[in-house]
Amino acid sequence: MTWIQKPLMPFVLNSSPILCPREPNKQHLQEYEVIKRLKKERNLSSALEYFRTIANSNAFKHTASTYKLMIEKLGRECEMDVVQYILQQMKMDGINCCEDLFICIINSHKRAGSAEQVLKMFYRIGEFGCKPTVKIYNHLLDALLSENRFQMINPLYTNMKKDGLIPNVFTYNILLKALCKNDRIDAAHKLLVEMSSKGCPPDVVSYTTMVASLCKTGKVDDARELAGRFKPSVSVYNALIDGMCKEGRIEAAMKLLGEMMENGVDPDVVSYSSIINSLCDSGNVELAFAFLAQMFSRGCSPNIHTFTPLIKGCFMRGRFYEALDLWKLMTLDGYEPNVVAYNTLIHGLCNSGNLVEALSVSHQMESSGCIPNVTTYSTLLDGFAKAGNLVGASETWNRMIYHGCRPNVVAYTCMVDVLCKNLMFDQAYSIMEKMTIEGCPPNTVTFNTFIKGLCGNGRVEWAMKVLDRMQGNECFPNITTYNELLDAFFRMNKYEEAFELFQEIEERDLQPNLVTYNTILYGFSRAGMLGEALQLVCKILVGGTSPDSITYNTMIHAYCKKGKVKNAVQLVERVSSTKEWHPDIITYTSLVWGACNWINIEEAMTYLHKAINQGICPNFATWNVLVQCFFDSLGHMGPIHILDDILGKG
Repeated sequence: MTWIQKPLMPFVLNSSPILCPREPNKQHLQEYEVIKRLKKERNLSSALEYFRTIANSNAFKHTASTYKLMIEKLGRECEMDVVQYILQQMKMDGINCCEDLFICIINSHKRAGSAEQVLKMFYRIGEFGCKPTVKIYNHLLDALLSENRFQMINPLYTNMKKDGLIPNVFTYNILLKALCKNDRIDAAHKLLVEMSSKGCPPDVVSYTTMVASLCKTGKVDDARELAGRFKPSVSVYNALIDGMCKEGRIEAAMKLLGEMMENGVDPDVVSYSSIINSLCDSGNVELAFAFLAQMFSRGCSPNIHTFTPLIKGCFMRGRFYEALDLWKLMTLDGYEPNVVAYNTLIHGLCNSGNLVEALSVSHQMESSGCIPNVTTYSTLLDGFAKAGNLVGASETWNRMIYHGCRPNVVAYTCMVDVLCKNLMFDQAYSIMEKMTIEGCPPNTVTFNTFIKGLCGNGRVEWAMKVLDRMQGNECFPNITTYNELLDAFFRMNKYEEAFELFQEIEERDLQPNLVTYNTILYGFSRAGMLGEALQLVCKILVGGTSPDSITYNTMIHAYCKKGKVKNAVQLVERVSSTKEWHPDIITYTSLVWGACNWINIEEAMTYLHKAINQGICPNFATWNVLVQCFFDSLGHMGPIHILDDILGKG
């Protein structure tokens, strides 16, 4: 935006009479010359000065056309105070405000986000020598709609009818959009009927608005039925395809694409991009590329919104080099990346650990004129935080602040995370204090990040104080909060505090997840409470939560720790036979350890052989258990015999 210095007093035209006669040799300007100069002048201050100077020099008397051009230039820069002054000057000069100029003023106010101001001016429209028209009403209604001023729309529409003006299809379409944006779908349906009864049949915009609104509210099937009542168009099909994709009904969306072609409606870039985006989100990148190929074969050129989800999909599937190749192809073919595309690439690079490249892309983004936003910086901060790179995170933070980008809760949380990973808890706490002062209070994720850092460093007492403060700030803890605290208490052998915390979870009606159950199961196992552990597993199963490898391995370890190795083996056999879970090296290491400690080394060797026969390679922990057992059993069995047995089978 070009800023101008607003004067403290009128400055455009001198309204005082000219007392001295014109000089005979004074050069007078023609209207076309003034218009040409004003159009050519890019600097708003210079244009305004020229506009004022030529009038006050008596070299030119401004016309409706020059006034309109100056108002348009000011309106583009949202200089609405100056526009109001020039309108008053027009009024003083006796120049009427035509329909086109009034519409220009409405659109300028719309651009400036001040539709309410132009509405006040509209009710004085007669003072400017202009009469209300359907076109003016339509633009005013649209300006109010753009600012969601729903309460002003209906009175204005009523006023329009009082003025004896007949609404046209544009009027009705604006009203339809207003009703749909206000979630009044039933009223929008009635308006569709009213349009037809008033001799103004709905057009493709009317139906597209309705179909898109129904899809947005999850009524995709109703939208499909409505679309069947009129001649299909690409915009309506696109609304349906988008609705199907957002509901995860990708196959239905693909069928719609086929139906479009059967009905002679050519899919456009929006049609294909919606499906490609949905396929990439679901991980089906191969099929997404097939649709890209179909686009090319049908002569439909992709755009940046087509390529971006494909790049994202490649990163999600770990196809790092394909994502980079696609980016190069896109840029070499002249597709200018936007901020979303750049952020997608940066996110993919950060997630794959390529922070240097991600930082380089962000600099390239700036140099190309695409301004990084808070998502860009938050993505980089998250990458540095996950890597524990305090220097990289701090430099990115400072760069964000330097460029005037206000941090959001995600950016703040990333800084809390990286500070905690560097054991700078006081500084992390200060960041959280600053968040509240800056009007961006920490959320549950922020508190959880800080609590996790404290718990990981054994500072569980401080973490409990943070929990109390969290609740005092009306930021309610979730199950993740309690999972971190439970894990810390169990690891510090503070079983009483852990079980009290679990009771608090139940009192708060929080639904424990599998992580909660596994954490408590781990605690029972450490405490040797096998009976309680078995009861908990039963509770997991009854509650409909499916145990995972951590659950089973924890139970197997608990059995082996209590000397119930055979029970552990039975559990392995029973569960693996159902194909719900397959034992891994952790399972067999526990069995080997149990056999070594409670049975004998020969029994341990049978479990080692079973693991190897199943293609499971022993790790350091497994060999460590066997070697320890080997030394403990030297008095019972010849060492060479044992070593030969291990090496021969291993």
